[in-house]
Amino acid sequence: MADNEILVVGGAGYIGSHMCKYLWRRGYRPIVLDNLVCGHRAAVQWGPFIQGDIGDPETLDRVFSEYDIKGVLHFAAYTCVPESVDIPLKYYGNNVANTINLLQGMVRHGVNRLIFSSSCATYGVSDGTPMSEDHVQHPITPYGRTKWMVEQILDDVESAYGLRAVCLRYFNAAGADPDGHLGEDHRPETHLIPIIIKTALGQRDFLSVYGDDYPTRDGTCVRDYIHVEDLAQAHLLALERLLAGGPGGKYNLGNGDGATVREVIERTRGITQASIPVRFEERRPGDVPVLIGSSEKAIRELGWRPQYSDLDAIIETAWNWHRRYPDGYPE
Repeated sequence: MADNEILVVGGAGYIGSHMCKYLWRRGYRPIVLDNLVCGHRAAVQWGPFIQGDIGDPETLDRVFSEYDIKGVLHFAAYTCVPESVDIPLKYYGNNVANTINLLQGMVRHGVNRLIFSSSCATYGVSDGTPMSEDHVQHPITPYGRTKWMVEQILDDVESAYGLRAVCLRYFNAAGADPDGHLGEDHRPETHLIPIIIKTALGQRDFLSVYGDDYPTRDGTCVRDYIHVEDLAQAHLLALERLLAGGPGGKYNLGNGDGATVREVIERTRGITQASIPVRFEERRPGDVPVLIGSSEKAIRELGWRPQYSDLDAIIETAWNWHRRYPDGYPE
């Protein structure tokens, strides 16, 4: 099994934990490194766990020495866009500086394959059509800029050290493990679908919707939502491309379509049979009307085949997990 050891940094978090289960089911041994600032120990169920920070060189040296790591999957970023506007140094420190430390550790130990969980926030403002990889990159928030900076760093690192990387850009991870073992548990929660579900469960008095005057079909923002299981599939396909000696690259992961905030609310009302009170608020800094990614390149070159293209199926898996664990992971 040592030949299949994959380091998953941020593996106790939402996407990272689903990735670990996906790896395990396909014969890999996920090694989780997570500082538990945002992740949950209870979400680590499919491999060894090391509590530590990618910003600590000694921790990295210990992990790379103890395990025969064949590749690294990087999910250890802070991701809250509004917070990045308010506390940018927190995001530059973790998302950029700590990633540099991770790369230095990989170079020291001869680990030369990285899958970087990036973001379509690197593009900035969209023209309203699904964005391909050649869309101009002009991020408008510190969060988006940190992802963009790391992508540039990875290009330089590949040229200098031969470390190959695949960057996967996407917008809204959503849904939960179809088996009900894993779900989304951010504290505080900032993502739309779990917030709607918490409101449906009576854990919130109302749902805040930020802006109802955007130039969209119903005045609320349009986003595409990708099931976390489909994201895991894409990350493994990219990793196996590198393990087979293939090149790095940059790929968008999107559904080519999108749903407005109002539409997501209505679909969730239909699934949960709850009223879900709504309060409309002012727009938030950094929000843009339409953000949709095109995945044509990922489908063509990586062989990505999303299984959860229907929004109802995404919401249903999230609803099932939140009903099972209404208070989140037991700590």
